[in-house]
Amino acid sequence: MRTLGVEEEFLLVDPVTGQPKAVGQAVLAMSAEAELTGELQQEQLETATRPCRTLGELSAQIRSTRSTAAAAADDVGAALVPIATSPLTVSPTITPSLRYAEMASRFGLTVAEGLTCGCHVHVEVDSPDEGVAVLDRIRPWLAPLLALSANSPFWNGNDSGYRSYRTQAWQRWPCAGPYSPFGSAEEYRAFVATALATDTLLDEGMVYIEARLSRHFPTVEVRVADVCREPDDAVLVAGLVRALVQTAADDAARGSAPDPVRTEVLQLAEWRASRWGMEAELLDPLTWRPAPAAAVIDALITHATPALEEAGDLHLVRELLDAVLRRGTGAQRQREVLARTGDLSEVVRDAVHRTSAKPLS
Repeated sequence: MRTLGVEEEFLLVDPVTGQPKAVGQAVLAMSAEAELTGELQQEQLETATRPCRTLGELSAQIRSTRSTAAAAADDVGAALVPIATSPLTVSPTITPSLRYAEMASRFGLTVAEGLTCGCHVHVEVDSPDEGVAVLDRIRPWLAPLLALSANSPFWNGNDSGYRSYRTQAWQRWPCAGPYSPFGSAEEYRAFVATALATDTLLDEGMVYIEARLSRHFPTVEVRVADVCREPDDAVLVAGLVRALVQTAADDAARGSAPDPVRTEVLQLAEWRASRWGMEAELLDPLTWRPAPAAAVIDALITHATPALEEAGDLHLVRELLDAVLRRGTGAQRQREVLARTGDLSEVVRDAVHRTSAKPLS
């Protein structure tokens, strides 16, 4: 069974007002926990699980890392929030580093406003060639994963009209979003080399396509999802990613060609997922025509069922999916809280409880 792991990015906020708080460096200085790292902005903190074999193990790890991060934030008078953009107005504070300073100089407002939080899923692959074969074959199914994870309807004090506005903000970067098939590890490396030779990106870490080969681990890294409000939703997304990776690897081993769908069509699919999440029609990867979101996710499950069964994950994934369909995504929850309270700070306060049992002040 392929190992998998999850990296999650969180907002750090004032526990009374819900306003983002630039204490990322202070949190790291006070904590010796290896699973906690900083990010571009000081109003963020990132966690990482260990490689896991089962979804049960991953679930425990996600809850543990969230709890650890919430406790570390509390030590410096902040709260940890699993939402992908700040509902309240904020002028982010760049984390001190030469790399981030150069990014700020080169990319301007994209960095100055770039306070977004994603969920990155790593799944083990046998080799770079297998990894690239996987990248080529999972492309059609990434937008539905975004729809399931959508958790960023508000941006700087405004209703964006989107369910995942993080996606819109993230795609300001010059090498972000859907990608074309590569064909081989050699061609993938040629793409990276060409991208770097343009002198637009600072380094390979800025190859921000939706899924890529990890630079540090023998994994495929899928980066399309918002950070999930619910720990169970992160487990669901990770379980589906692993099943898609296994399905793609099996298809490649049988000699099945990847879907030749154009990148421009994938951009349309991602835009719809970002705009409406699970609340309207997505593009069905089997037809590239609009279809109800639940039907598209059901098609994803059907596509990956052999891999889900092989891993023993099918029952749990269906259970977790039913929970999302019943209660809604993080974006739906955020809008429900605002409709009930009329207060964006309450949206933030409500989400804090998904990382810590300790209530806000």
